[in-house]
Amino acid sequence: MIAIVDYGVGNLFSLKSSFDAIGAEVVVTADKAVLESADKILLPGVGAFEDAARKLRHSGLDKVITEQARAGKPILGICLGMQLLFDKSYEYGQHEGLGLIQGSVRPIADVIPKNYKIPHIGWNALAFHKASPIFREVAEGDFVYFVHSFYATECESAVVATSEYGAPLTAAVQDKNVFGCQFHPEKSGSVGLKILKAFADLEGEIC
Repeated sequence: MIAIVDYGVGNLFSLKSSFDAIGAEVVVTADKAVLESADKILLPGVGAFEDAARKLRHSGLDKVITEQARAGKPILGICLGMQLLFDKSYEYGQHEGLGLIQGSVRPIADVIPKNYKIPHIGWNALAFHKASPIFREVAEGDFVYFVHSFYATECESAVVATSEYGAPLTAAVQDKNVFGCQFHPEKSGSVGLKILKAFADLEGEIC
């Protein structure tokens, strides 16, 4: 069973519907006991890093997620949920993340051309840097859907894929059993469903 963390931030209905479409058992929950008993945890997120991190900590769910990740349970962060996996974010200040993947989150404005629109919204191709089990059915150059103004950096060893938007931006990461997608698989059509299906089918021993 996959538990989608409900902490007041994220497009939970679309995510649940996507897992329903691939026949995966899924529950949306803020119950710590359910998260602890789940086989896998998905951390969604849209909006501001500071607000999302505060809500996670206020609920105590940050501790559950980090404990489960360190125990080896597969964790997948999506969009802002991926950014929360990192050490810190420089989104309008400096804010602490969950520290599950080494690196930081910074504005894409620092690296993309000045004439590029922010946020980065739309379909972009994936360029793979190393293999990851959640991308086993996805091909180099497949397109996925992004909506973001910040990106993960200083995380070279964890980068699985990048996407070009005037500069190569981190699109996906993995550190052992902790995975992250900057893009939205639930909005990425058949490619996104393949990624979610691969995550749902993960076996603990390969993470």
